[in-house]
Amino acid sequence: MKKFISFLFFVNIFNFAVVAQQDPQFTNNAFYKLGINPGFAGSTDAISGIIMNRYQWDGFEGAPKTLVFSAEGAIDLFGQPGGIGLNVVSDELGFEENTWVNLIYAYKATFNKGTLGIGISGGFFNKSINGEWYIPEFEGIYIQPNSDPGIPQNEVSQLAFDIGLGLYLKTNNYFVGASVTHLNQASILFDGEASTYLTRHYYLSGGYNIKLSDPLFELRPFVLFKTDLASWQVDMNVNLVYNDRFWGGLNYRYQDAVSLIMGAELINGLIFGYAFDLTTSALGRYGYGSHEIFVGYSFELEKNRTKKYKSIRYL
Repeated sequence: MKKFISFLFFVNIFNFAVVAQQDPQFTNNAFYKLGINPGFAGSTDAISGIIMNRYQWDGFEGAPKTLVFSAEGAIDLFGQPGGIGLNVVSDELGFEENTWVNLIYAYKATFNKGTLGIGISGGFFNKSINGEWYIPEFEGIYIQPNSDPGIPQNEVSQLAFDIGLGLYLKTNNYFVGASVTHLNQASILFDGEASTYLTRHYYLSGGYNIKLSDPLFELRPFVLFKTDLASWQVDMNVNLVYNDRFWGGLNYRYQDAVSLIMGAELINGLIFGYAFDLTTSALGRYGYGSHEIFVGYSFELEKNRTKKYKSIRYL
């Protein structure tokens, strides 16, 4: 019965992915803003890069696996401050593999209270589907072969142009962001009758740095709301940061998971972080959790690298 439920789950996941949320899910959202908001590029006046790997519902055959490489930095273009970035994502889910590469530019406008980044991303989204994919644990159990004309009968792949927009306002103590991915809702047509499209995803985010009575400690709450207008999700996160170098905290994803987050700055500009999601949805009864780890590096522009480094990772 457990295997049968698992199979039905993945059938439903595929149907959901075609018409609803397609962007991968992350827990360390506070450290990976560029992936959802191109307005973030150049906001830290530094050059920063991150590699992130997520294993969702670890141990579940065909569960999502996501690998990210992201980099951004501040530039002056024709005398105007701005930011550029590169975002590369590889996301696997059962018989579906999604890969996208986006180049990013953000225009920066300075106000009395902070800096506003107005960003645009453009690139390519590649969707691959293997119609012969199966779950190995079902070997020995007869499952009717794929006969749905809406699902390719063999491995197919198609490329689409993808656009995103974002606004990112940063001050000394807080930030707010609003963005949309897959703005052009590109169509993806496979051989035969199979087709899908990239659904627009809308994001709202915000965070605050709260100084505690002991100056060595800070609280950094962070909220992320996302929707494709068919479904929605909220992540609420708070990290306790010590000496601007070590942090630990909790993340709550509404009706989905509670997560433990931790990380540290190792040497000048080098950081790492880890998150473990304890699933609270119906899938949690089978004992599947999610793991997410990242390594990042940042250095401030026009600074002497022998001087003490001040972390810029959060805002």
